Amino acid sequence: MKGFAMLGINKLGWIEKERPVAGSYDAIVRPLAVSPCTSDIHTVFEGALGDRKNMILGHEAVGEVVEVGSEVKDFKPGDRVIVPCTTPDWRSLEVQAGFQQHSNGMLAGWKFSNFKDGVFGEYFHVNDADMNLAILPKDMPLENAVMITDMMTTGFHGAELADIELGATVAVLGIGPVGLMAVAGAKLRGAGRIIAVGSRPVCVDAAKYYGATDIVNYKDGPIESQIMNLTEGKGVDAAIIAGGNADIMATAVKIVKPGGTIANVNYFGEGEVLPVPRLEWGCGMAHKTIKGGLCPGGRLRAEMLRDMVVYNRVDLSKLVTHVYHGFDHIEEALLLMKDKPKDLIKAVVIL
Repeated sequence: MKGFAMLGINKLGWIEKERPVAGSYDAIVRPLAVSPCTSDIHTVFEGALGDRKNMILGHEAVGEVVEVGSEVKDFKPGDRVIVPCTTPDWRSLEVQAGFQQHSNGMLAGWKFSNFKDGVFGEYFHVNDADMNLAILPKDMPLENAVMITDMMTTGFHGAELADIELGATVAVLGIGPVGLMAVAGAKLRGAGRIIAVGSRPVCVDAAKYYGATDIVNYKDGPIESQIMNLTEGKGVDAAIIAGGNADIMATAVKIVKPGGTIANVNYFGEGEVLPVPRLEWGCGMAHKTIKGGLCPGGRLRAEMLRDMVVYNRVDLSKLVTHVYHGFDHIEEALLLMKDKPKDLIKAVVIL
């Protein structure tokens, strides 16, 4: 089969590989729609996970089941499915401990384009199909459905990690597609004021649509100064980091009140350490909690997020600005995510 792959750090290309084989509990899926992610850019061009040779990229897909293992009970060939980007090994001690994303090792629930070939192939493998697939509604547009697989679950996880209380003031640092879903998640969890940090007009408009009450453009001055001015020096109850380089961690610590929470769902692709400013962390005693989490995966999560879309709690169509048709456009769509033109939020390829 054909696939679009990371050949090595800073190297991309089309390769031929053997079609994957399903184990007893697994499925083989043919992608119907895929979406490149900024994470793919970090992986290839920053070597964030180390070198990978001839690894098919991509972790965002909806597709059609073409084969299932002998022990798969709930899915069959022909089913159209949502495939979460995180597919844990559900028979693991980490799942019992409540951290399915790290089943059998740190970040090991994230398999596609990390530990095994991803979804940018003519076929891809899904482990533990009954636990890691969800049925795709017939009338849900493919370009919207593929947003569930990563952008929605990741952005919402930022809001979950932030422990948002009713009426809280929340800052979302970075309003790409993940940040936009963090804005939507913060609104759904009852935030009163949502300060969104970003500069591209298309993202600013979407942030307002999803619930942002204030916009901070980092090009207008230091983020922390602008947010402290907006909050009359008090700071925010929670900050969700959804973009930026290592320095954004220091910004988050500076703007959060004592007793507040910094929730990170950003993939830091470079650097050895993340800075925590000593004074703004109260010399280590400010009761500012820092959390970071890989998005939850699995069938139940996907079904719950799917139902939020079906029952009009979230409109995912605002995330998708570029739609391509045809397998050969995957490379073009991926490089678009690297270049980030002003009119881009998210690109989808319909296959």
